[in-house]
Amino acid sequence: MVMMELPLVVGVDGSESSLRATDWAVDEAARHGLPIRLVHASLWERYEGVERGSEAGRPSDRVTAEALVGSAAERARQRDPSVQVSTEIVPEDATTALLAAARNASGLVTGSRGRGELAGLLLGSVGLAVAARAHCPVIMVRGDKAALEATHERILLGAGDPAASGEAARFAFREAQARGCTLDVVRAWRCPAYESADVPNMAGEPERYHEERASVLLDAVVHEGVADHAGVRVHRTTVEGTARKVLLRRSAAADLVVVGARRRHGHFGLQLGRVGHTLLHHADCPVAIVPQQA
Repeated sequence: MVMMELPLVVGVDGSESSLRATDWAVDEAARHGLPIRLVHASLWERYEGVERGSEAGRPSDRVTAEALVGSAAERARQRDPSVQVSTEIVPEDATTALLAAARNASGLVTGSRGRGELAGLLLGSVGLAVAARAHCPVIMVRGDKAALEATHERILLGAGDPAASGEAARFAFREAQARGCTLDVVRAWRCPAYESADVPNMAGEPERYHEERASVLLDAVVHEGVADHAGVRVHRTTVEGTARKVLLRRSAAADLVVVGARRRHGHFGLQLGRVGHTLLHHADCPVAIVPQQA
């Protein structure tokens, strides 16, 4: 994470998934010396008039929200008393509230499924929306026990287009340094079934051409990080295959997988590539989506 006093923001809704996200955020904040801010979105103010006429003895949505964030805050303090914890209840829908909170955050942490999501859904709509729109790193906490407890001691960085991977690489190097673990940097490559005769240096050895090109692009992604973080152990690999399948397979041996996402000014749709989308739905470890401003 960026070494500054901006907090790690955690979206909490009382679900087991958000409690795991809170635990992960506390551990992460402790590594980087950051506070955490627990944010719960509630529309109770809009329905306050209705609640006055509700069934006697039934707690209001506001009371329920306060109890929810209070319980999450107590859980966070018990996990690590050294981490400063604050809470906020925002009278907005969850996506709007978290995107607003992300403007003043070093990172935004969410669970992989909200309290209201159907059991068959792989990923909550709120988590997907904030990962595709936020202008700070978004970490979706998912995966098995080994990954959540950081026992693999490996960070996995997907080396994409160097123009869109600079922030993701810086994030991954800082993370590996804070954890004292190995950084695995992977660049996937493919050899098309057909090759154009107009492309030089490919006649007879197209696979070698694509593999060497992948190696050059990987080096461009990690060049700055290697210079700035000499103590980080970096393992570089080029692998034939699609990036989403390669990274998904390797996520089983990682504590965190990091990929970049390009953010374009004036573009209001979901700005998330197929690789990030696949990892958010299926990775075996937490996923960090790190935006790169166009």
